[in-house]
Amino acid sequence: MLTAAAFVRLDTPAGQIHGQWSPGVGRLAEFLTQFALGGWYLIPSALLLVAANLTDWRSLSRRRLMLVYNWTCLAFLVLASVGLSGLLVNMLKYAIGRARPLYFEDFGVLALHPFAFDARFAGFPSGHATTMGAVFGILLLLFPRRWYIALAVTACVASTRVFVGAHYPSDTVAGFGLGCAFALVCGLVFARLGFIFRPAATGLPVRKPSFRLIAPER
Repeated sequence: MLTAAAFVRLDTPAGQIHGQWSPGVGRLAEFLTQFALGGWYLIPSALLLVAANLTDWRSLSRRRLMLVYNWTCLAFLVLASVGLSGLLVNMLKYAIGRARPLYFEDFGVLALHPFAFDARFAGFPSGHATTMGAVFGILLLLFPRRWYIALAVTACVASTRVFVGAHYPSDTVAGFGLGCAFALVCGLVFARLGFIFRPAATGLPVRKPSFRLIAPER
């Protein structure tokens, strides 16, 4: 519903005013949008798994063992949520083939070129926004009481895709929702397996009391 509302109310104005933002807004958006790249989250997670595989777990104390185990589980969660949602959104965007707002004057707000495999027609959904949606979903599961902070930060970064002219608002809303949904599904799977979360009557998985990323004081 939010995607449809953004399409009806915001996409055409966004296409019409593309490139008319002030230089300061443009520079800030270009800076912030870099933090929506999947590499910021996938590369550290992959390195954590490599480090975990190189660690002699038998030599660790129980306290350190639990700490390494928790970080390893978190790395798997990030890789699953961000990585798999990224693969899915790339398949969707090329299958749908929506033109980007950079080409609004040429193609309009709803120009579809399915399977064109051209970057010009890879607008819907936004891959960067999908990454931020997945990050928000992970933070929502881990820190549910701070959801509003996580939403404000991740949504702000996702929205920069509109200001840099790479996506329409509906592209970013759809991508953000897709990434968040994927993270929540991964959380449910992890809860069924007993990693990080446990099932709850509310439906959403709940973080286990034993899941800590900082060793408790003695």
